[in-house]
Amino acid sequence: MKILITGALGQIGSELSSALKKIYGNNSVITSDLHTKNIKDEFQPYETLDILDKNALVNIIKKHNIDTIYHLAAILSATGEKNPQLCFDVNITGLYNVLEVARELKIKQIICPSSIAVFGPETPRNNTPQQTIILPKTMYGITKASGELICDYYVKKYHMDIRGLRYPGLISYKAPPGGGTTDYAVEIFYEAIKHKSYKCFLEAKTVLPMMYMEDAIRGTIQLAQTDFQKLKNFSNFNFAGISFSCEELADEIKKHIPEFTISYAPDFRQQIANSWPQSIDDSEAQKQWGWKAEFNLEKMTADMLKNLRIKLGFSE
Repeated sequence: MKILITGALGQIGSELSSALKKIYGNNSVITSDLHTKNIKDEFQPYETLDILDKNALVNIIKKHNIDTIYHLAAILSATGEKNPQLCFDVNITGLYNVLEVARELKIKQIICPSSIAVFGPETPRNNTPQQTIILPKTMYGITKASGELICDYYVKKYHMDIRGLRYPGLISYKAPPGGGTTDYAVEIFYEAIKHKSYKCFLEAKTVLPMMYMEDAIRGTIQLAQTDFQKLKNFSNFNFAGISFSCEELADEIKKHIPEFTISYAPDFRQQIANSWPQSIDDSEAQKQWGWKAEFNLEKMTADMLKNLRIKLGFSE
């Protein structure tokens, strides 16, 4: 197996690349992103790639005999609202380039993540079902909903192996926030450790679906390794971990850092959060490929603080 990861320097890609290298070997995983300088050894072998450059994508695939693509290159929700044109170009044209090149070069498998951003205010907010109303209100959500449909079209039309998950908010100590609405749940840990305080850009009672990165990486690889014939869904699996409010996360952090304080100053991201579900029904993922999250709020908070303290150079 020879794997190409697009957007490999982002929040998901930086950890997924490491996990895949452990399974398949360092030289079997080629990472790629826009950056050209100061690429860490852990990402080698590395290729600079603009996903909008179809010819460059073709050349990299041929150069490394790629047969599997994890397509992670994307503009996230909050960043996408600031620059919707770029979000559309990267998330739609970039995906189309990957699908067309994969079809032409007969790539064996594509993993293309989706997001809870495909849902909108008309969607049931609690225990959101697998099959439901998809009416996103952000450019990011629109591109992800379109991506799910395009991927499923390629599965049916060209008999390609394409799989995807609707990621909730992802929490990780290894990579910095990447411009998403749920990124408060990463920022809060940095600020709690460094300054003992945090100004949250969402309201205290805002509840959103979240997942610890360790679960997300494990689930992504688990889906990729499942026999394709067992799947009834393809690019749009609901994928759930834990749900909590900003206030509940702050209270959990206070158990470890009693002096921690939080204030709230909602901005444009509040409207985005209000359009998303509070909890997700991932029973189809459980049934079709055995998914089960391992981290609850307490376990995630303790592990996040422990590892981030080490990373930031703060003693226990």
